Amino acid sequence: MTALNASIHILLALLLPPVLLGVINKTKAAIGGRVGPPVLQAWFDIIKLMHKGSVFSTTTTWVFRAGPVVGFVTAVGAALFVPLGNHAPPLSFTGDLVLFAYLLGLGRFFTIAAALDTGSAFEGMGGAREATFSSLAEPALFFSMLVLARMSGSLSLGSMLGPAVGGMWSAAGASLVLVVVSLFIVLLAENCRIPFDDPNTHLELTMIHEVMVLDHSGPAFGLILWGAAVKLFVFGALVVRIVMPFDGDPWAGWGIFIAGQLAVAVTVGLVESVMARLRLLQIPSLLVAACLLSAFGIILLAR
Repeated sequence: MTALNASIHILLALLLPPVLLGVINKTKAAIGGRVGPPVLQAWFDIIKLMHKGSVFSTTTTWVFRAGPVVGFVTAVGAALFVPLGNHAPPLSFTGDLVLFAYLLGLGRFFTIAAALDTGSAFEGMGGAREATFSSLAEPALFFSMLVLARMSGSLSLGSMLGPAVGGMWSAAGASLVLVVVSLFIVLLAENCRIPFDDPNTHLELTMIHEVMVLDHSGPAFGLILWGAAVKLFVFGALVVRIVMPFDGDPWAGWGIFIAGQLAVAVTVGLVESVMARLRLLQIPSLLVAACLLSAFGIILLAR
């Protein structure tokens, strides 16, 4: 069962993320009274891009080509450390939460570096914004991990989000509520969703993530879309495991996890339907609020 669970884990981490993007767009369309694109539209786009050719500027170097690959590989690597449902992750060791965070950081670094490698001031502006806002989102992530580590007595994601999560709610439910809200805000920020950024916008000066990938095309852009979806899947898995700590039948655990991920996608779609994008000067305030929520969760544990 260990090999089978690992195989299912990897398949879910690769195949489900683009579906989540489709659910988000379908939810937004339903709220707006439209039919919207098919749920599998993100997969159709990725497959189409994989069959296209690539165009590279003569001013770019290997960094530009490496950006999409590193971003995708690091997102998938981070997914291997997160338990899905009530199953242990394929990779786990004491302190892996640090590697998890910095795998995501490495992918972000190469995405920013690839944007700067084009020599475009427009993409450099987006890279600067990404670096600024991510530096505010990372403390919120680490504070949330500290709460889980303190409650579980472990520094491994497999144990922090393992069978002990169910008992954590009865022991310190208030701290977990703050952690869930903080992680959801980080999910929106790290994946450049509204109210932080609009992933469907390509022509405005307020863009953050989309402006960094304007020069990518073909398979490289397909990897960017796929990697971004995997990143959304990873943060959604953290939220689902805390909110839905099911520890019953292993096969039912997979189904409950998938249902939880779809619920997170619907929630993101609802948020994007009822909120407008914040002004850039207001974004740091929301990220600082996420940090404070996680910090309050730690304070509640110390009472």
